[in-house]
Amino acid sequence: MSSINKIAVIGAGTMGSGIAHVFSQYGFSVILVDSEQVFVERGMISINNNMDRQIKKGLITQEQKNNFLKNIIPVIGHQNIDKNVDLIIEAISENKIAKLHLLKDLHNLSNTNCIIASNTSSISITELGKNIRCDKFIGMHFMNPVPIMQLVELIRGYSTSDETFNTIYELSLKIGKQPVEVYDYPGFISNRILMPMINEAIFALYEGVAKAEDIDTVMKLGMSHPMGPLTLADFIGLDVCLAIMEVLYEGFNDSKYRPCPLLKKMVNAGKLGRKSKAGFFDY
Repeated sequence: MSSINKIAVIGAGTMGSGIAHVFSQYGFSVILVDSEQVFVERGMISINNNMDRQIKKGLITQEQKNNFLKNIIPVIGHQNIDKNVDLIIEAISENKIAKLHLLKDLHNLSNTNCIIASNTSSISITELGKNIRCDKFIGMHFMNPVPIMQLVELIRGYSTSDETFNTIYELSLKIGKQPVEVYDYPGFISNRILMPMINEAIFALYEGVAKAEDIDTVMKLGMSHPMGPLTLADFIGLDVCLAIMEVLYEGFNDSKYRPCPLLKKMVNAGKLGRKSKAGFFDY
């Protein structure tokens, strides 16, 4: 089984910075990479702020925080990653073409023993891995916020080897996560179940069944959900929700996965949820 010590995370956004944060806390050397300095700096600020929250909650000390931050090396441009990394985790936006181009570059830049993983939330691991070392390619779908959420879906592509899967499974346990084995079908498990529920809640709003607040209240009080589906959609980002629904619709060719017209209209209008300060609710 491969030994993982040095990790590169490509993409310093919400997911990438969260992934780097978690690995740094467990003593791993982490390279946090993005295309521009402003993005890398923003990711490091996010990690710093989230660690401060952990200090306030008594989860870590200031000294531990300082040590964790020393484990993270910010890098601009994926071409500049250390060729000796043991694992690369791609965590850029949910765009298949962009991921395919990046993954091909990472395949050529890294050593032949390096495992490459994608944090995609819905795109086929088999398809993403078709032009790279597919036996050493796997999906690692972390949940947001990464430092808090325990689950990680491990998605096996058609050619993902048992050695690769077992290595990443053990690694996930080492960083305090609960890995779940999932085979490569559109949406995997989490989003195949979650996104149609969110989409149906949007249809209920679109058809005038109830107001947004009331739809969320039903699911929170009646189904014991920690937040309503429309609030959750705003948290995830409506553009991300739409992208995942389109993957499901295309992948299964089934009308039950048809994105709600209201969702499409809101994305076209730039109403993306929390990230744009307005979605189903205002922020």
